[in-house]
Amino acid sequence: MAANGACFIAGGFWPVFCRDMKSTAGGLRKNPIRPYAVFADQTPAPGDAGGRLDKMRGAGAGVSKRFDDSEAEKIERRSLKDYLEQSKELIRSDGGPPRWFSPLECGSPLESSPLLLFLPGIDGVGLGLILHHQTLGKLFDVWCLHIPVADRTTFTELVKLVEITVRTENHRLPNKPIYLVGESLGGCLALAVAARNPDIDLALILANPAISVNKSPLQAVIPLLSLMPDKLHFSLLFMLGLMIGDPLKMVFADAEKGLPLQQRVGEILQGLVSLSSYLSVHSDIFPRETFLWKLKMLQSVSTFSNSYLYAIKAETLILSSGKVQLLSSQKECERLFHALPNCEIRKFTNSGHFLFLEDGADLITIIKGVRFYRRTKYLNYALDYIPLTSLEYKKATEPFRWVDFATCPVMLSTLEDKKIVRGLAGIPSEGPVLFVGYHMLLGIETIPLTLHFMDERNITLRALAHPMMFKRPTGGNLLDISMYDIIRLMGAVPVSSTNFYKLMSSKSHILLYPGGMREALHRKGEEYKLFWPEQTEFVRMAARFGAKIIPFGVIGEDDIGHVVIDYNDLMRIPYFRNHIVENTKYAAKARTNDTGGEVANQPVHMPGILPKLPGRFYYLFGKPIETEGRNQELREKEKARELYLQVKSEVESNIAYLKEKRKNDPYRNILARLLYLGRHGFTSEVPTFEL
Repeated sequence: MAANGACFIAGGFWPVFCRDMKSTAGGLRKNPIRPYAVFADQTPAPGDAGGRLDKMRGAGAGVSKRFDDSEAEKIERRSLKDYLEQSKELIRSDGGPPRWFSPLECGSPLESSPLLLFLPGIDGVGLGLILHHQTLGKLFDVWCLHIPVADRTTFTELVKLVEITVRTENHRLPNKPIYLVGESLGGCLALAVAARNPDIDLALILANPAISVNKSPLQAVIPLLSLMPDKLHFSLLFMLGLMIGDPLKMVFADAEKGLPLQQRVGEILQGLVSLSSYLSVHSDIFPRETFLWKLKMLQSVSTFSNSYLYAIKAETLILSSGKVQLLSSQKECERLFHALPNCEIRKFTNSGHFLFLEDGADLITIIKGVRFYRRTKYLNYALDYIPLTSLEYKKATEPFRWVDFATCPVMLSTLEDKKIVRGLAGIPSEGPVLFVGYHMLLGIETIPLTLHFMDERNITLRALAHPMMFKRPTGGNLLDISMYDIIRLMGAVPVSSTNFYKLMSSKSHILLYPGGMREALHRKGEEYKLFWPEQTEFVRMAARFGAKIIPFGVIGEDDIGHVVIDYNDLMRIPYFRNHIVENTKYAAKARTNDTGGEVANQPVHMPGILPKLPGRFYYLFGKPIETEGRNQELREKEKARELYLQVKSEVESNIAYLKEKRKNDPYRNILARLLYLGRHGFTSEVPTFEL
């Protein structure tokens, strides 16, 4: 059974991290009780935590690299089969009050890890995160609440039980947040605890919280359930047919994408067999009496949670599925989103009730994209950033690969001897490094730029981006903040002097566009023109940390589109002028106190662009400019300005060089590139002009 990653054994043989808890206000106690489940092939070695800590904390070493592939390979995929098998074993000799357990497959918690308490849904088993245990264990100290099948602890008592744990752990580690992850009933439980403890630093992640039961068809179903015989297993049919929404989606989560077709089909068939073989597990979890008890509890829970929403101040993330109608709904989740002052929402239209058991809902990736992970009271954008694993990177960037294919970028860099070469060999591996360049139309050049740095050099570019990409808009017609999840996932931070300083101190590779939105949303006839502010702060900051400054130029926007309606045209039309003024006002509210400058005054609008048959993007990274040892010199305003103008001049020279050179590129047109790829294979590197 060890090969399957799950062992169920009697007490004493394996060291088990397990906590037992009274069901009322009796307090937390740690007892050598018989283990309910061991979720690991072997006990974690004592030294493992230290090694992972070095990789995760990022302090001093920087966070410019993804995880090594070896880290991802150590993660054994779990499936619906594991959930059913382990649930069956967990409830086999169930009894006693609700209690906490920590899956051993999560590994030893790191010293810097915040506590994560998982509050289960109506099933009460506590294994709802089984597909995520190993990845969560790298970032959190994970505890799961188990509610025995025969337990009849009331909702109020469950709230007190969780509350005791929260207060105890907050007293022990007052400077760390406590994460409450709740699904369905557990979501209501998390809301109630947060409402009763506004002074404690809580972060709530609510998956389909059951706050709308009183408005659902369940009101008519509950009286009928008490009249039905046990052998009808109505509760089982209800769970798998109605509440889950799409049971097959959980089966398809077992089949890893990227496998050969024959192997993937085999995994799907095995999942279907497992599903049909273990349906009886749900009838064990939900005997009629237990199911009725849980449904009646939900009636009071919904009223309780909704009545205390005004008191909740905690940071909240709502995960809302589209195929859920009985215990939750996207409409009710939207209502909750607007009712809570510090809340984000992410929607999964094709998912059912058990979101965490389905494909396409990787909790760790969601947390990273929302930037919902922090180790202390306040989010540190530099040190709290968690680099992507190779699997996360592949999945996150897959929808954007077409941009790289269509523009077929030519990356050029400059070596120490000033020789220009194709590729990124001239880019320093160690930070801090500051890339300063031109922002093309709509900033589309950042997609190939980021991809090639990751693919060729395994370097994460930490972009300084507009603050509106990080804060929920309070009005206007700005894009939904979830549209920027990929930007945050790739390591971008809000532009500010504080974040700039933190990235420099963590030895990152930093991407800065001094022209910002003014360049990316330029007017007609302004392509390749720099709009840099007069401030020279980035030069002084680089000198303070001895960073290398790499000026770079990029061209190609005029080969993909042409601006036909610009800011000046839109401002002449009252309808669009009102929208621009309103959007700019709300975008400015997103900035931090130390943002200031040009960012604070950039108008937010969308120019009208006439697309063209895609041409080609060209990038040229100049020779790194050393600032180490020049801190004192560059404190002088004139010296700093001289270097600032040198960087700006090199960016303009790089652009001019590329514009001239591309005239001799026989593969500038996409049709010529397609013919070449058709002859040499679509993974071939398309040639360009001679250097």
